[in-house]
Amino acid sequence: MRGSWIGVMLLVCGTVAWADDWPQWRGPQRDGVWRESGLVDSFAGAEIPAVWRAPIGSGYSGPTVADGRVFVTDRVLEPSQRERVHCFDAKSGKSLWSFAYDCPYRGVDYDAGPRASVLVDDGRAYALGTMGHLHCFDAATGKIVWQRDLAADFAVRMPMWGIAASPVIEGDVLIAQIGGAPDACLVGLDKRSGKEIWRALPDPASYSAPIVIDQAGKRVLVCYTGERVVGLDPQTGRLYWSSPFPPARMIIGVATPVHYRNYIFVTDFFSGSLLLRLDPDALQASEVWKRRGESEQKTDALHSIIATPLIIDDHIYGMDSYGELRCLQLATGDRVWEDLTVVPRARWAMAHLVRNDDKVWIFNEKGELIIGRLSPQGFTEIDRAKLIKPTLEQLRRRGGVCWSHPAFADRNIFVRNDEEIVCADLAAPGHTP
Repeated sequence: MRGSWIGVMLLVCGTVAWADDWPQWRGPQRDGVWRESGLVDSFAGAEIPAVWRAPIGSGYSGPTVADGRVFVTDRVLEPSQRERVHCFDAKSGKSLWSFAYDCPYRGVDYDAGPRASVLVDDGRAYALGTMGHLHCFDAATGKIVWQRDLAADFAVRMPMWGIAASPVIEGDVLIAQIGGAPDACLVGLDKRSGKEIWRALPDPASYSAPIVIDQAGKRVLVCYTGERVVGLDPQTGRLYWSSPFPPARMIIGVATPVHYRNYIFVTDFFSGSLLLRLDPDALQASEVWKRRGESEQKTDALHSIIATPLIIDDHIYGMDSYGELRCLQLATGDRVWEDLTVVPRARWAMAHLVRNDDKVWIFNEKGELIIGRLSPQGFTEIDRAKLIKPTLEQLRRRGGVCWSHPAFADRNIFVRNDEEIVCADLAAPGHTP
């Protein structure tokens, strides 16, 4: 009898598509891949109905989702300049807790609000603000576990657009790119106490979030700083390898480095693109190719500003400087095709690409969600529908934008603008979670 019960349970477990969280920047593995199944193939109408919506203030940070909770940050100006951290129930949108702190912005352009996504790990939520305020919360209650003013503690040379790169956790170390001095472009903190473990590099900070990969039997922290692409020991900050990628005009790098097999790909609005090959047997990296166009409109390869590309089957897919969706050959950087249908052409026009099985889900700056397929033969649009309206605080041009990265969790999508956060159901009809 016991054996039969185990057999039934194995059969059931083998056929259930389990739900997934989105606890950090670009998803569970920080790679822009959504691994859930049981999703819609197309939309029922021109607009996607909301399961719930909740009011928030302005900001650039994308939502994150973990353990039935949704986290997002924003900024308000009354009764004082404050940044806030919010936690909502993922099913209902009910506010579970919020925390606000005074935060006047000084010397920061594009001041809509915080940039970095809340990182959730081991029951704690970590929120990094534009001016360097770092809070660690009990994710369930909002109680502060520890907090630090990184700008003061590490003499941060504040970037033009503030501190923007979402932190990453490796083991017990929380790692952030902040541009501190001396030698504190990157800092490693104890995730439980906030105590400094290490600091590394004299480089100025970029806005690009670091990742952690496997190379030559080691875990390697990969970061695109304001001057180069580096690989470090995430436990000690020791530099393993470095490849120069200096700014062509100004530090503007936002897109996260993309890891694919033994390659790292980096792209920048003015500097173009860089492909590195990682030695699989030694902690070394070498340049494969570097390409840059004549100008921001006459670009070569890929000049991305905000959106991080995807690499699929030896081809790079990404958004170029004026919203052109491009496909490149990985080996050479040569352009295979360009598509102009995803978002209207404009300077910094943007769409986020998230892969799910053989499809790509694209959330563009007009607040539209697009289902499509990417291949060397071209982009095939399956369907698109309106999800949320653009607003003006993030960019006071072209009727506003939605620049924040979406979160995909429990077969839902979570998006925000400068007025609200919205949850929409993307489960296939009849699907039982």
